[in-house]
Amino acid sequence: MTEPSTSAPPPATPPPATAPPSGRRPHIWPLRITLPVIVVALAMIGSLAYIGYVVLRVRDNQIPLLAYGFVVLGASFAAIAIGSLMGMWRAASRSRAGRAFALAIFGGLAALAAIGSFTVAALSALVWNT
Repeated sequence: MTEPSTSAPPPATPPPATAPPSGRRPHIWPLRITLPVIVVALAMIGSLAYIGYVVLRVRDNQIPLLAYGFVVLGASFAAIAIGSLMGMWRAASRSRAGRAFALAIFGGLAALAAIGSFTVAALSALVWNT
């Protein structure tokens, strides 16, 4: 007794890729250029330029203006720290210990910079209110 031969249907062709391959996305070496990266970079550069302008050119109401600049700078560093935390979690789950360690160090330094910026802003507000 012979069994009837069943032939498998030909494999379906994969759907066309809608996104470009991973290597063709815009990036600056380890960092992909995305909207959050652009927003954080612009906020950081803008706040540093604003702080520099206030220090060098403004004579009246300098302290509250510096506090505003340091709040934005602290928020930028906090966003970098949170992004590093997410990247560290992703790297650790993929067993990339070296990358996770580097992101932990970088994120910790960014968090310290955020704490320092918020502290300067709070102290500036306290000095202005006295």
